[in-house]
Amino acid sequence: MAQKILVVDDQPKNVKLLADILAVKGYEVATSESGADALAQMRGAPPDIVLLDVMMPGMNGYEVCRAVRADPLLRALPVVLVTALDPTERIKGLEAGADDFLTKPINQPELLARVRSLLRVKEYHDTIQAQALELRQWNEKLEQRVKDQVAQLDRLGRLKRFFSAQLAEAIVSGGGEELLKPHRREITTVFLDLRGFTAFTEAAEPEEVMNVLAEYHQLVGSLVTEHNGTIEHFAGDGMMIFFNDPMALPDAPQSAVRMALALRERFTALRAQWAKRGYELHLGTGLAQGYATLGTIGFEGRRDYAAIGSVTNLSARLCGEAKGGQILTNRKTLGRVETWVRSEAVGTLSLKGFPQPVAAFNIVGLRE
Repeated sequence: MAQKILVVDDQPKNVKLLADILAVKGYEVATSESGADALAQMRGAPPDIVLLDVMMPGMNGYEVCRAVRADPLLRALPVVLVTALDPTERIKGLEAGADDFLTKPINQPELLARVRSLLRVKEYHDTIQAQALELRQWNEKLEQRVKDQVAQLDRLGRLKRFFSAQLAEAIVSGGGEELLKPHRREITTVFLDLRGFTAFTEAAEPEEVMNVLAEYHQLVGSLVTEHNGTIEHFAGDGMMIFFNDPMALPDAPQSAVRMALALRERFTALRAQWAKRGYELHLGTGLAQGYATLGTIGFEGRRDYAAIGSVTNLSARLCGEAKGGQILTNRKTLGRVETWVRSEAVGTLSLKGFPQPVAAFNIVGLRE
């Protein structure tokens, strides 16, 4: 694309002379015979360089030059003053903002040399401006990306309150808000409870209670994450976990039982440490399989992920009947895992909220 030069002179013959010289060299030439018209042209379609006569009626070249330098969109535009005045007048031109001068009568080689020189400067300026714009755009994109990542981390932090880290990251990266809407699914629930906790809290200092809970929750949390479970809620020493939601597991009952057995084993070591400090605490576990409605509950600013259904009540009631170290389940759930676990019947239990007695079984361990 040809570079554009604006020639400004109130004498038509001078305009034609300059325009002809420049056009022959392949430049696009625009012309004007007054300062006011030249400014209007510059603001409408800025040229790459201006050849500006000094002595013109109305608005002279100095005034046009000062107006150009005062305009934020034009202030970088190269301006060459064309004058027959004494060289001392050039100081006035420099003060007005001129970049270079040509003396009348025009010397053609000098004209072309000065035009080429200033056009190179203009190209450098345009390149710098383009790079600055590109850098600004990149900075804006980077800032937006950082904001998006901060928002994503915030969402991830909220989700990690009740999901494993891997699951929370999967939900965030997949835009999985749909997973959190109310839905029905078959799940395996595990309810945990510390036996002797009430008596312990009555005798122990609050700081001791908080330390015990922190150790207990840390142990449970690591195993829930390891087995891809979802923590529904903490209630002091009680905790409810479910499997197969919000993302499906190939065998939720097996994952739940393996977590419960691993927890019982590791809890033995933790319980021994507590016993040395004089804390007598045991772990009871209830486990059940069934359908529930799941989704977020709460209000803006405070929400939890919950499972609602008889299966949650069943696991809680079984947990309530479990002795320290027992993992109690019902016949239906045992049927899903009995081929690879050892169990023992503990009889039928009358559980609150269940009209019929429930046959209960203690999961002892894995089959060899």
